[in-house]
Amino acid sequence: MDLGLQGRIALVTGAAGGIGSAIAGALAREGCDVALLDADRSTALQVAADSVRAHGVRAHLVEADVRNFAQAQQVVEEVTAHYGGLDILVCSAGVTRDGVSWKLSESDWDDVLAVNLKGCFNYARAAVPALRARGGGSIIGIGSINGLRGKFGQANYAASKAGLIGLAKALAREVGRFDITVNVVAPGMTDTPMTAALPAAVREAAVQESLLGRICVPADVADAVLFLASQRARRITGEVLRVDAGQYV
Repeated sequence: MDLGLQGRIALVTGAAGGIGSAIAGALAREGCDVALLDADRSTALQVAADSVRAHGVRAHLVEADVRNFAQAQQVVEEVTAHYGGLDILVCSAGVTRDGVSWKLSESDWDDVLAVNLKGCFNYARAAVPALRARGGGSIIGIGSINGLRGKFGQANYAASKAGLIGLAKALAREVGRFDITVNVVAPGMTDTPMTAALPAAVREAAVQESLLGRICVPADVADAVLFLASQRARRITGEVLRVDAGQYV
């Protein structure tokens, strides 16, 4: 199936992570040039870039902190200058600082909201003019089912992901007239290096919640992003697409 992504230009934040790197690779497989952004030029980011280049497209590495408001504008300008435009923004950067709410420190709260929510706002705000200049495009945030249902020990994370959904819906109303779609992919438990560090009992509980008897892998999330970025989803905006193997029904 032709998704109509050949020759398009994408920027993926959090591209060194398990989900972010899978998204970058999937976009490259469909013919997109990809700018891969992460907080530092780690080995994981280099590996993700190599995976992009293996598909015969261009990879551009960007070291930046998504929390930095002014830097977001500079990064988008750098990417558009390097590639000649921007068509797709995927906000995948995210962190957790888990703990019951009465034990969360101020920094635990601030760090999670700053990366997961403010970071997406920073890049969406900076990207809209670039997307308009191309006659439209797609913004996709990586949320979580815990932004829909809450989660014990994740007041900060759940709030950040719920805020991301509200942000996406507001943006969708604002930029639809420019032929820009804005959506959220909300994964359930996904097998990544971040979740691999969780206690076995927590991972097993997610399996038990799942209607399919398994948790997701990053490629499941990446495939959903491909769809929402494609012409197949050109009339879908302001939506939340859950990819959770039926954890939240």
